[in-house]
Amino acid sequence: MPPRRRVAAPNASTAPLRDLTDVPVQSPPVPLDDVDRQILVLLSKDSRRSQRALARELGMSAPAVGERIARLERLGVIRGYGVRLDWSAAGFPMTVYLTITAVQGYQQRELVAKLALIPELEGLDIVTGAIDMLARLRVRDHLHLRQLLMDHIWQIEGVQRTETMLSLVEIAPKNLVAELLSGPPG
Repeated sequence: MPPRRRVAAPNASTAPLRDLTDVPVQSPPVPLDDVDRQILVLLSKDSRRSQRALARELGMSAPAVGERIARLERLGVIRGYGVRLDWSAAGFPMTVYLTITAVQGYQQRELVAKLALIPELEGLDIVTGAIDMLARLRVRDHLHLRQLLMDHIWQIEGVQRTETMLSLVEIAPKNLVAELLSGPPG
């Protein structure tokens, strides 16, 4: 994409990240004992597992397991439960990574808000380095990608430059919960 002309950025004298106040900050670590860790590992393998089944596997009562899970949810350790899709079967076989560089001094809150409206956006990280953001997108094909870039992303005020990378092969994600929480704490 050719460089965009510089746009007068709102509040250009302030730090561009200063306005991202509603972005969650890192939570303080929650003390987890071995039972909590085992519950998290078991749920990461199958989040539909019943409390009764978890209790049998852990040698505990179902109400005790239920209270542990409720506590982990209250503390924000468990943020939700989800579905893992086969994106190809769902009609979105292409994964695209898009680096985004903002106009110098432009408030990134506005960029984040506009990018968040794009249905194909799977994830967006504000990063350090030569770029400002790294987006992960799901698209049907090259035509869909071209339309998304030309009609939406490149039209967003404050986007100075993008670089597009196509994923050639996706390696199945590992169970990071089990990998990190199965070992000894610390």
